[in-house]
Amino acid sequence: MNILPSSLVRRSKRPISTPRISPFPPEDTVPEDGPSTTGQGGTDATPPAKPPRLVSLDAFRGLTIFGMLFVNNAAFGSYTPAWATHAEWSGAVNLADLVFPWFLFIVGVAVPYSVASARRKHLALWQYDMKAVWRALSLIFLGCVIDSFINHKVLFDLDVLQLIGLAYLTAVLFGGLLRLPGRLILAAILLLANWAILKLVPIPGHGAGHFSEHLNVPSYLNNTYLSRYHLAGLVSVVPTTALVLIGTAVGDLLRRKKIHAMAKVGVLALCGAGMIAAGYLWSHQALGEIVLPMNKPCWSASYILFCAGWASICLALMYLIVDVTPGKWGARLSFPLIVLGSNAIVAYVAPILTKVAILRNVKMTWPDGHPANLEMAAIHWYHLRWGDATGGWFYTLSYIAIWWCVLVILYRKRWFLRV
Repeated sequence: MNILPSSLVRRSKRPISTPRISPFPPEDTVPEDGPSTTGQGGTDATPPAKPPRLVSLDAFRGLTIFGMLFVNNAAFGSYTPAWATHAEWSGAVNLADLVFPWFLFIVGVAVPYSVASARRKHLALWQYDMKAVWRALSLIFLGCVIDSFINHKVLFDLDVLQLIGLAYLTAVLFGGLLRLPGRLILAAILLLANWAILKLVPIPGHGAGHFSEHLNVPSYLNNTYLSRYHLAGLVSVVPTTALVLIGTAVGDLLRRKKIHAMAKVGVLALCGAGMIAAGYLWSHQALGEIVLPMNKPCWSASYILFCAGWASICLALMYLIVDVTPGKWGARLSFPLIVLGSNAIVAYVAPILTKVAILRNVKMTWPDGHPANLEMAAIHWYHLRWGDATGGWFYTLSYIAIWWCVLVILYRKRWFLRV
């Protein structure tokens, strides 16, 4: 299962084989796209047909895409709800702050399935690593294209897709050499390294322990060294790689056939609750010197654990509804999310480029002579018709609905853009 897809492909059925290419466990697992929805594993003398996709991961990815589209296109003005905005510098996490980390978590969950797919194709470890390099470069390239369009000039920098690509590549190249316990230990080491960077590394002229919006180690490194090379944010690869590695552990769990499906739901929910508690406690002032506030700009370790915990709980719920106990209503409720999640790269890139290249570039003039672009004209029309608050909801949901219709056409035709 490829989380962020680059060439249009149609799904096809291939023979199943399991040559081992990495420490991701080959035994007692589903070969590629997802676990059996029966909830109980087993073996058979006859090679099984290719199992269905892990549809719950598509649904969860779709929920994350919906959150991203909502936050990026909110048009409420002063009526914007707090949960649709990013939290203050540190200490709190709004719903908008969960979207980006959930993408990274989902990338990690998909890695074991990608490894299993490579096994089926008899790829050697170096061949899989080269595919990972290509995927990472594709994401970095797409991210730079988006940023270049936004800034109206060729720009090489680190933003959303670039950071996802780097974190994914680092997790695969280093985590791929380790079994599950080793990957979790590596994730813990990276989170502790993040804490040490933020709390123990001295800032020249100020000393160590400074963690404010305008004085912190990542900001100092970005402004002093990295920005000149368009690499501001590179330090964030450390904690985001840990988040991807946590996701790989979840992917390993879901691939296990001998673990009952309901047990997987329970383990995911419990681990999620544990990570939420750990992130919250780590950010609590009662811990004194070792406290690390939850903070998105610096990707603090407490923030990583908190977001990973909620991601685990949400995926557990999706897995229960979509894969374990699929029913008519569950399928109907999850279908809109699956449409968004099955073509993630299109759902992410196309709305942004359309807004930047068309909606903000096509100019018009108001009756009073003031210039406007299509985006502002549409928002203004919705606000005039229904008011700022209700009109903002109509505009935002309408924009998402338009793209959902585009994606459902691609879904019906089985056209998916993949790396």
